[in-house]
Amino acid sequence: MNLILFGPPAAGKGTQAKKLVAERGFIQLSTGDMLRAARASGSELGKTVAGIMDAGGLVTDEIVISLISEQLEANEGASFIFDGFPRTVAQAEALDKLLAAKGQQIDKVIRLVVDDKALLARVTIRFEEQGRADDNPETFSKRLDAYNSQTAPLLPYYGEKGIISEVDGMASIDAVAAAIDAALA
Repeated sequence: MNLILFGPPAAGKGTQAKKLVAERGFIQLSTGDMLRAARASGSELGKTVAGIMDAGGLVTDEIVISLISEQLEANEGASFIFDGFPRTVAQAEALDKLLAAKGQQIDKVIRLVVDDKALLARVTIRFEEQGRADDNPETFSKRLDAYNSQTAPLLPYYGEKGIISEVDGMASIDAVAAAIDAALA
């Protein structure tokens, strides 16, 4: 089974993905983690990613799709949780194409429904505690705006496939996890 955790930055996708990895044996493909790893590597790609992230922008589809493709090849035959990907219809179509080439598909989309103002509060705390450059409140606001404008078209894309389940992402971590478990049953 392959699933997408869908929601804006700081919605709790990473937290829930880690629970699903531990409890169900999925492999988590977090674009945020992959981008931070590329950034930390100091490679040319990493430097490009760092510049984009520091400016509050989103990396190109080609970069993200390349990172995802590498992970699919490295973990052939596994079940994946896509965390933070896709963000656009073009990425969703590219992901469908990648998976189809491997005889797989997206089986479920879990949408974490959240409040934007509460997310800003979450990010401010995370920025203060962890110091992640991509989480400063000003940069986060740009990322949230980009998410809301670019990712909204994914709802009808996956809705037409009948694979979306919505979960209250503002509930406690355990309540969100229970709702995800129920959606996957």
